[in-house]
Amino acid sequence: MTPGTRRAVGLALTSLTGLAAFVIVAVLAIILFNVVENGAGGVTWTFLTQPPEDGMMAGGIFPAIFGTAALTLLMTLAVMPVGVLTAVYLHEYAPPNSLFARVVRVAVVNLAGVPSIVFGLFGLGFFILFVGQGMDRALGHEEMYWAQPGILWASLTLAVLTLPVVIVSTEEALRAVPMDHRTASLALGATQSQTLARVVLPGALPGILTGAVLAISRGAGEVAPILFTGAAYFLPDLPSHLNSQFMHLGYHTYVMATQSPDVEATRPLLYATVLVLLLLTFALNLVAVIIRTRTRRKAAGAH
Repeated sequence: MTPGTRRAVGLALTSLTGLAAFVIVAVLAIILFNVVENGAGGVTWTFLTQPPEDGMMAGGIFPAIFGTAALTLLMTLAVMPVGVLTAVYLHEYAPPNSLFARVVRVAVVNLAGVPSIVFGLFGLGFFILFVGQGMDRALGHEEMYWAQPGILWASLTLAVLTLPVVIVSTEEALRAVPMDHRTASLALGATQSQTLARVVLPGALPGILTGAVLAISRGAGEVAPILFTGAAYFLPDLPSHLNSQFMHLGYHTYVMATQSPDVEATRPLLYATVLVLLLLTFALNLVAVIIRTRTRRKAAGAH
């Protein structure tokens, strides 16, 4: 291949990749412009702090905001310990040729490719019908108490959904810590657990936190897994127990878009709800960038 041909091929590939990037940015800009144009006027203090009224054709979305926040918090408390500990075992403790570690990695990869609606069916079958009914029998409940959709089962279902994100991001963060740091710590007499707690995990903290917030932002926007496990069509009251049903911003958007008796009356509220959900998701991703940047600066200053 002549130099001129190589330059032509390189220019063509650069143009194609630039065009693809431009298309992605343009599509995102069009979506954001449409949502902001139609929804910015509806985002008021009353809209953010009041429950829905008149068949969700008036009022606000506070129960949906509260339900989304509570669901995301419970999901985070469930997924982070399991995901981080699994990644630590795979990278720090598992033997290089461990069959069990290879099986776990294959399971994580396959878990990441499962459609989200399947997680909802899994949550219904395992958490509600199996675990919930078992708890009711063990605790002597004559009526269904745990064997029904609730915020606990929905959060655990989302935890299973986001588990691959936490495991992969944590393992990549652990891999980024130089091996020399581990060797130096062990040479100074520290045990493997002390090296992990005082050297490896602090060095991997930016990547772990970033993976956690990205998992949170994904879980906050998922709707399919919670359809069968706890999301309510209309519920002005806030969830007060772990077995309580709840409203969710994503599901609320779906309901208003498909089940409203008056589409035109609901449209401003629909766009305003979508705008709030997008702002929440973007804010979580922004937090990921800020946390990663500040933690890296502190780590660099310490070194």
